[in-house]
Amino acid sequence: MRRLSFLDRLFSRNAKQERATRRDVLQRHWDAASGHRGNPSFGSYGPETLAGSAIIARKARHAAENNAWIANGVAAHVTALVGPGIVPTPQHPNREARPVVQSAFNRWAPVADYDELTDFHGLIAGMARDMVVSGEAFAQMMTTDEGLRLRRIAPEQVDIAQTSELSSGGRIIAGVEFDAEGRRVAYWIRPIDPTAIFEGYAPPVRVPAADIVHLFKPLGPGQVRGISWLAPVLIRAGELDQLDDALLVGAKVAAMFAGFLIDQNGSAAGFPFEGVTADSIMQTGLEPGTLKVLPAGFDIKFSGPQNAQQTVDFAKLQLRGIAAGLGVPEYMLTGDLSGANYSSLRAGLLEFRGRVEAVQFQTIIPQVLTPVWRRFITTAVLAGDLDAADFESNAGDWFACEWIPPAREWIDPEKDARATAEMISAGLTSRRRAVAAQGYSVDELDAEIISDRERERELGLSFGETTEAANAPA
Repeated sequence: MRRLSFLDRLFSRNAKQERATRRDVLQRHWDAASGHRGNPSFGSYGPETLAGSAIIARKARHAAENNAWIANGVAAHVTALVGPGIVPTPQHPNREARPVVQSAFNRWAPVADYDELTDFHGLIAGMARDMVVSGEAFAQMMTTDEGLRLRRIAPEQVDIAQTSELSSGGRIIAGVEFDAEGRRVAYWIRPIDPTAIFEGYAPPVRVPAADIVHLFKPLGPGQVRGISWLAPVLIRAGELDQLDDALLVGAKVAAMFAGFLIDQNGSAAGFPFEGVTADSIMQTGLEPGTLKVLPAGFDIKFSGPQNAQQTVDFAKLQLRGIAAGLGVPEYMLTGDLSGANYSSLRAGLLEFRGRVEAVQFQTIIPQVLTPVWRRFITTAVLAGDLDAADFESNAGDWFACEWIPPAREWIDPEKDARATAEMISAGLTSRRRAVAAQGYSVDELDAEIISDRERERELGLSFGETTEAANAPA
């Protein structure tokens, strides 16, 4: 047998390594995109998200509409992220200008939806749901004769197959166009007829990036498109559905009352047997409260399928895994509060709200709310709705805005209110921060308090004095 030379062994080894590397590249991706676990590696987020985002988004939309646990978890996220709405508080240095800007926004918010289906806060809630389920959300800012309008765009409309190099030095990646400096300059969006039964194809239309808001949670550098938040739990949720079906079938089988006749003597040639009367067990069956007599030489045994009760604990463990993967407390996923108490609920809510605030202030506000606010102010100034003579020189003052998330109701409001009051008295926080935590603007709240006090004096009311008298020691 010919011995392999050093070069033969070297090239053979390189070939094996190349094949192993190629096989490793083909296998790396999200488990949810392949439908099974056990992938050997995971590459950079840029190519990984592009390879798996569309497949995972379709599976996630199916799960969000058909799996009760997933639907509950998605609703919990959307409610916590947006709730009744994240409201703006203008921060213009001129105190007289702030209520003017606030009033203009309050007039625009109810008519912000181009499709006239909801208001501004409903649009943001819809985009938050798209981000959780599909991994990303899009909206187009459109200037109409009536003013600025927002229109939601389905994530699948942004053509993920549109990828090419441009002669200008830029390139298009998954429907997003970048210039030679790597900045987003446009989105390629396919027009889709929402009433069409079957999805067709229409060439994508180039829309400037200045008119598009793109919401997604970035996971790593180089990421162009978003990935569904359900990716870590889709396989587990599907397997839990199968387990649930198996338990249901097992319960149905266990509820069946089947009997088997045994011919102990082997004398019966078949059915019906000799001597079987019309009212015997083999003619009428079993009925509640009756006694039946079997023919001589016959015995009867009933099936007793085992109940899969031990799998209930395993199902609960799977639900905990899904809750952990979604980042929500278990009771928000299952609705089960049987094992909860004040301490456990508060600890779970603190962790969950910390995650929610991170997404609100690091993703939703910079990616959507701030660009929309800047476009709203600019459109209002150009339309004459805001008298901003110094806008060109002091645009930053008009763009300044603080976004206040919705109020967070605690488990025991009395304890939390007392703790907040003590922190304000000790100088550990400010009224502005305490009021903002309740979902209100301190300027609007103070104006309402002043208005209430003036109205009480005009009507001869004294709610404050009555409250103080009631709380005074005897």
